[in-house]
Parts: sequence; C-alpha cells; structure tokens
Amino acid sequence: MKEKVAVIIPCFNESQSVAKVVADYRRALPEADIYVYDNNSTDGTDEVARKAGAIVRYEHRQGKGNVIRSMFRDIEADCYLMIDGDDTCSAEDAQEMVDKVLKENYDMVVGDRLSTTYFTENKRPFHNTGNVLVRKLVNVFFHGNITDIMTGYRAFSRLFVKTFPVLSKGFEIETEMTIHALDKNFSVISIPVGYRDRSEGSVSKLNTFSDGFKILKTIFRLFKDYKPLPFFGVLALIFMLVALFLFVPVFIEYYQTGLVPRFPTFIAACFFALFAQLSFFCGLILDTQKQQARQNFEIQMNIIQSNKNDHE
Repeated sequence: MKEKVAVIIPCFNESQSVAKVVADYRRALPEADIYVYDNNSTDGTDEVARKAGAIVRYEHRQGKGNVIRSMFRDIEADCYLMIDGDDTCSAEDAQEMVDKVLKENYDMVVGDRLSTTYFTENKRPFHNTGNVLVRKLVNVFFHGNITDIMTGYRAFSRLFVKTFPVLSKGFEIETEMTIHALDKNFSVISIPVGYRDRSEGSVSKLNTFSDGFKILKTIFRLFKDYKPLPFFGVLALIFMLVALFLFVPVFIEYYQTGLVPRFPTFIAACFFALFAQLSFFCGLILDTQKQQARQNFEIQMNIIQSNKNDHE
C-alpha cells in the first residue's frame, strides 16, 4: 500500500503568500494532500488557499499550538510535513525531508535554517540572538544536538504525531515538540534548508519579547516536568548553601563562646536545611513517577505501532 503524505500549513493572515506556498509544495510533492488550517484570518487566507488547491479547515482557538493540536488529531497520514504559510523556507528540501521519515525511519526531521541563510536573511531585531539562546538552553538541559529549535519546517512520523501531547497554545509549540522528542528518545535528524525573509508587506506574528518569554518559560517548565531530580536537586543545593551560609558563623561563635546569641539566624538556617531536604526528596519521588510514565509511554507507542502493522 502506498504511503500517504500530508503537508500541513497553519495560517493566520497569510493571504499574500499562501497560494505560492501551496503551489510550491504541490510541485515538490505532487501526490501529497495539502492542508491549510485557517486560524481566524481576516484577510481571506482561506479563500486564497482553497483556490490554490489546498484542503482548507478551520481552528477557531487562537494560537499556533492550538492549530497543530487539531492538525495532529484530525489528519491521518504516514508522514506529516509541517511548513509555515509565510513562504520563508524552500520547497526544494521537502522530498528529502519526507524520505528521511518514510525510507530512513526518522521520527522527526528538523529543517535547519540557522546553518544556511537565516542570519543574513532575517531582518527582525533580536530574533537571531533569541534563536541561539533557545538552541543552547534546550541542548544543554536535554542533552540534544538540535541545530534549529524554533523552525516551523519539520517532517514527522505517524508514531510521533499520534503520541505527542500538545500542551502549548502558541509559538512555544516548536520548543515543546523538540524537547518531547529528545526526552522520549525519538529518532531525530536536522538537515539544512534554504531560508529567505518574508516578502515586503508580510508581517511576522511572533512577538520577539512576549513570545520569547513564553518560550523560555516553556523550557524551564518542561525541564521541571521531564527532569525533576536535576531540577529539584539544584533547588536543594541552593537551599543547603544558604543554610550553611547562615549556620557557619553561628556555629563558630558557639564554638568560641558556648553561646548562641543570634538564635533567629540559627532557626532560619535550620529551616533552609529542611527546605533542602524536602526539595531533594520531592525530586526523588517525582523522578520515580516520571520513570513509570516513561514506561507507560513506551507501551503506548508499541500498541500504536502494532495496530499500524495489523492494518498494513
């Protein structure tokens, strides 16, 4: 049975570029189904996409994460190629990305803009710095080697799509799916893709500071959820250092005089030491629960893969 490819394009006010995007990916992947999910556009994006030959559907909850949640739930395919509707990434790389999923069994293929023309083409202030910061934080915290975290150009296996719990509502979604793939040990590869800046008159929906803050918040939230022992272990270490900082002078004074004149400081040191112990044991308990959840997730993936094999 021939494997099915779905090109999925989340859109919000992209009437200026969406027709070209649909046409480009129609040429690059002539047998693929092309879906445009309109997210409350007011500029006629849906009609432009429909005339260009796309299957148009709607997501009325605002935010890119909400759109991708609906796409992943609604669409059935063997490979999902996700691309933004702003015509910034080259369709010439689409076939290679799909082949990485269908022929080489990768679960996520990341279209890496940062290794090609992104830093020279992108004209938006602070976006380059933000991309580098997010990449470094994710790779350090989650022991990855992903070269472009924020890219919206990705290909996915069906197994990844149907087991990915979308929690983010907005532009944090790319960061969330990257961290999920690293934590769950999915097979991930990055390939360089061509990038060009938006055409004149086309406006980015990403707010550098507010969305950037949400992305950083997502990284630290997922670090707590996916790595509870290191997270609470660091907190425990900080509390213990504060406790020692408060306790040592009191102890030295007691050793020299036999008196504890700064009794409130001694009590504060004891409380911080208690906080350190509580944080450490919270980390241990949550780490055990996380390991159990990981086992259940692996079983869930085995069931999904088994069902797929049975249908084939």
